[in-house]
Amino acid sequence: MKIYAIYSCMSRLQCPNLKLVIKQILTAGQIGFQTRLSANTRHFSKLSNWGTKKSATNVKIVNHHPDTMADTQVEQILAPLREAVKKQGLVVRSMKESNASDTEVKKAVGELKALKKQLDDKELALQPPSETFNRSKFADLMIRRFFYDQSFSIYGGIAGLYDFGPMGCALKSNILEQWKRFFVLEEQMLEIDCSMLTPERVLETSGHVEKFADTMVKDKKTGECFRLDHLIKNRLETLIKDKKQTPEVKEECKDIIIKLDGMTTEQMSDIVNKFNMKSPTTGNDLSEPVDFNLMFATQIGPTGDQKGFLRPETAQGIFVNFKRLLEFNQGRLPFAAAQIGNAFRNEISPRSGLLRVREFTMAEIEHFCDPSDKSHSKFSDVENTIMRLYSACNQMDGQPPVDITIGQAVSKGMVANQTLGYFMARIYLFMMKIGVNKEKLRFRQHMSNEMAHYAVDCWDAECLTSYGWVECIGCADRSAYDLSKHGEETKQRLVAERKLPAPKTIQVTELEMDKGLIGKTLRKDSKECVEKLSKLSINEVKQLHEFIDNGTRDPTTGLTLCKIGNKEFQINKEMIPLKSYSKTIHVEEIVPNVIEPSFGIGRIIYTLLEHTFKIREKDEQRTYLSLPPLVAPLKCCVLPLLDNDKFTPLVSMLSKSLCLKGVSNKIDDSSGSVGRRYARTDEIAVPYCITVDFDSLVEPQSVTIRERDSMEQIRVPVSDVVDLIYNLSQGNTVWNVAKAKYPIFESQQTNE
Repeated sequence: MKIYAIYSCMSRLQCPNLKLVIKQILTAGQIGFQTRLSANTRHFSKLSNWGTKKSATNVKIVNHHPDTMADTQVEQILAPLREAVKKQGLVVRSMKESNASDTEVKKAVGELKALKKQLDDKELALQPPSETFNRSKFADLMIRRFFYDQSFSIYGGIAGLYDFGPMGCALKSNILEQWKRFFVLEEQMLEIDCSMLTPERVLETSGHVEKFADTMVKDKKTGECFRLDHLIKNRLETLIKDKKQTPEVKEECKDIIIKLDGMTTEQMSDIVNKFNMKSPTTGNDLSEPVDFNLMFATQIGPTGDQKGFLRPETAQGIFVNFKRLLEFNQGRLPFAAAQIGNAFRNEISPRSGLLRVREFTMAEIEHFCDPSDKSHSKFSDVENTIMRLYSACNQMDGQPPVDITIGQAVSKGMVANQTLGYFMARIYLFMMKIGVNKEKLRFRQHMSNEMAHYAVDCWDAECLTSYGWVECIGCADRSAYDLSKHGEETKQRLVAERKLPAPKTIQVTELEMDKGLIGKTLRKDSKECVEKLSKLSINEVKQLHEFIDNGTRDPTTGLTLCKIGNKEFQINKEMIPLKSYSKTIHVEEIVPNVIEPSFGIGRIIYTLLEHTFKIREKDEQRTYLSLPPLVAPLKCCVLPLLDNDKFTPLVSMLSKSLCLKGVSNKIDDSSGSVGRRYARTDEIAVPYCITVDFDSLVEPQSVTIRERDSMEQIRVPVSDVVDLIYNLSQGNTVWNVAKAKYPIFESQQTNE
């Protein structure tokens, strides 16, 4: 390693003969150096198996781009599979149009998914890899330079929990800062920060308490948990590949996999018993299946009377604050609210590093708009943005994604409306800005069976990684579902007003409860009765009136026993009179619709790190991250050429000046050659290095600036260097412009 230090230092001196001798010595000793480095890499590879059992060092990554699918022979092989997918897609459409039963539709959709998977697998097998990703080296770099690591690792670690180190924190902070600038600032959004603790009642209303669950089984001896549908699918896929199994068994397994999504817990339990499935890790018996809610439950307060959860998403905090946000915006639509914060999901079996975790950061936007007008005033700014869209129709027809402008997609009806299209384009531009590879980004539309019943349209921004296509951002038109539900539950008017073109007269009917009469009659039950009556709609009160008119009255009290909610009370019509009157209105109330872009920051960070991970040509031991300067953890490193006190004042002055300019930097005056220090800064994605050498000590003072990706260097006057680094790091100028302005650095005179 000392030879490396000497050679790297000599590279800055005009001593060609000495450099030649050093290089010859270096070549002779290189094998031993590489052996030691390989041993270190093997050590870190053992630590890098984060949440996955995949041991492959090099992972084949295939990008299914239309341009790569043009080979005639490949298309001839794929054509029958495409036709089969298209045919089954037509079957699904026909069944939905004819209102077939849910069971039949789910089976048809399952068959469609199976055919799509066959098509995808064949495409994967036929296409050459666009690149090979070395996951072991990547994991080594992440741990060694502490971008992130498993939480509580000295205690053995906790699956699904990760800590960000100094560089990971800085990267995350920079991405969130750019997100705020790009969305909150430029779109003039209203940012809020809500509590992570959420009362049970709120999440009951949103549907999370009832539906936010997976079915799991446990290893009876070790207690290890497995998500049941994944366990069944993996086991049956193994049986299908087993040459010892009969064709009948294999066909049965394929049929079960197709139907698996629509199966009940009891049906899945029967399959486990039929195939005598055991724990995949120990071979032990499994417990009976149970539904497991993915939210972290807790109690609010010391008594434990008020149940709550750690929020599974940040959106609900925005919805429950809609009324105040609307008031802050002077009652006008449209407007958008944004929130950045942590959310929690108690995953049964978290895996794949940052891609599936139990605690994660979300950045969510809720854009509230008039349901009758989903145009966007700034849509013309983005309508020519070309994006790769994978529509539901293309998925059902077995066709690949297409590159199309967002304007064309909206005008053709592929994307539901301008506002949804606008945010999809803004998401695309943001991902380009922070450095995601555009060839590995697509927007996939949810098929009808994937969308919530209330959703109008939904697209996922998916990024291609070594784990396949990963959903990083969702962009959905959620209609008025959330505001309607919270309004019904709380009896709050979560509505906006729309001015009418002309005044109109309407008939209004209201419930005027006689609380005094209710209290006098029902006594201790009066409070509960009033609460339940207040939740009834006008139509439900009218039905109650009809029931009282036609029902049996108590001969003593004259009251009728009526079921209100889940309890019965003895009441009469005098307690719940309805008042009707005419009213002239100039505005009408509307429940706003919501367009929701939802960003998974951890997944974006992982994708960005993987997309920018590089290995130097002709030197496989040197890895680096080509993060854009805008989001790089540190923008600059200042280093002296040698350990010489003469360099210290200028090094300190430059670092201080950069800090005052707001440019994050560090001084690297550690031991080792300047070349080794460059390599260390490359690993943590520092885009620019300022080197103070002997020429920097004489007038006119100058330093060299090295660019990370190209390793090119220029010599710049000290008076210009701080402003140049600032403009480069903020994207105000680019390296090629700086190269054209300042001389290329190649060597320097010895001057001590």
